[in-house]
Amino acid sequence: MRTLCASTLIGEFFVIGFAGLVAMKDDSLSMGTVWTVCGVLMVLSVLLCGMITRPGGIQLGWALQVALILSGFVVPVMFFLGAVFAGLWWASVHFGRRIDEAKAKWAAQAP
Repeated sequence: MRTLCASTLIGEFFVIGFAGLVAMKDDSLSMGTVWTVCGVLMVLSVLLCGMITRPGGIQLGWALQVALILSGFVVPVMFFLGAVFAGLWWASVHFGRRIDEAKAKWAAQAP
C-alpha cells in the first residue's frame, strides 16, 4: 500500500505546485498567500509519503484530497484534478491493502 499511496502523493506534489503557478495569475491573491498555502500542502504531501503506515496517515491523505478538491474555488480545473486524485487515492488505499494481504498470505505459505 505504501508504494501506491506514495506515488499518488508525489503526483499531487507536482499538481499542487502547478496549481500555485496558475493561482499566481489571480490579481486578488497575493503571491505570499498562494505560496504559503501551496507550500504547506506540498510539504504535507511529501511528509505523508512516510506516514502512510502510521495511525492517521490514511485519514490525513483523505484530508489532503478534500483540500485539493476545495482548491477548485481558486483554480477551477482543480475540481476535476482533485476528484481524479481522490479516485487515485481511493484506488491506492484499496488495492494497496489487497496487495499487502496477498503478500502476507504468500509469506505465510513460504517455507
